[in-house]
Amino acid sequence: MLKRLLLVSLSLAGLVAGCARWTQPHPPIATQSPAPDGESPAVDLVAALTVNGRERSYRLHVPPGPVRSASSALVVALHGGGGNGANLQAKVGLDAIADREGFLVAYPDGSGRLGDYLLTWNAGNCCGYALDEQVDDTGFVRAMVSDIARTYSVDPRRTYATGMSNGGMMSYRLACEAADLFAAVAPVAGALNLEVCEPSEPVSVLAIHGTADQHVLFEGGAPAVTVDSHPRIDRSVHYAMTYWAARDGCALEPTREQAGVVVHEVYSGCEAGLAVELIAIDGGEHAWPGALKFSPQGDEPSRAVNASEAIWDFFEAHPKP
Repeated sequence: MLKRLLLVSLSLAGLVAGCARWTQPHPPIATQSPAPDGESPAVDLVAALTVNGRERSYRLHVPPGPVRSASSALVVALHGGGGNGANLQAKVGLDAIADREGFLVAYPDGSGRLGDYLLTWNAGNCCGYALDEQVDDTGFVRAMVSDIARTYSVDPRRTYATGMSNGGMMSYRLACEAADLFAAVAPVAGALNLEVCEPSEPVSVLAIHGTADQHVLFEGGAPAVTVDSHPRIDRSVHYAMTYWAARDGCALEPTREQAGVVVHEVYSGCEAGLAVELIAIDGGEHAWPGALKFSPQGDEPSRAVNASEAIWDFFEAHPKP
């Protein structure tokens, strides 16, 4: 049985985050993978972490094998508005890919007024409590990655972020504000709505979006369906693609291939090691393609593509140059 880990707090001047106390979830997650002989099994941990005086939490999936000594990729997966890390972990199938490929997955929780429920991210103009309180979510994610790296050997060239909806918007914000940390991001059903985006380093970007999304419109504009009390105007998917193509030195007009309802656009000619791509699902709704529904009321995910597999393939191919 895995014992609790208590990491020693640091007292450096200016430190805003204490180290986390990690435990196994209760009840434990049932989908832990067996390990080859002589290697540790996959485990799931839950952590509490104080950042800027605010208690935050995240879940960490550790694949089977000797990941404490090997330098591992880390994928940060951000839930949608109103969700939480546990729900995203249970629905999108990233853990099975991590167990097969040997990378870590962190599922941080946003913040809210109701404990673990109705959590949101401050992604610039969305959403909810996190926006109202101007929560420093970029600072929290930075602190979380540092916290994980105190115990596991995280490869600084292979740290990535993805997210759904409000979490996809937050992954764009991380690309803008933490480009020194993240090699690539993959927003699903998100929008780049920040007024100022000035990444300190190049970042590869893969966007995945349904053309019939009514919550974050493919063509941009006010959401046709929303539960957020804040009025907002989302920028279009192609605005984000063109922005990142220009930042990464790519062609501003993509090449386009279509297979069934899946449209793959590639902005070619990027600076060495970089890529900007879009997977558009013709008729796809507000969902993570290939995943389970996030709630009974949620849109049905397309089965035309497995977004989690596509995201990992993109991340694996695009470490920091």
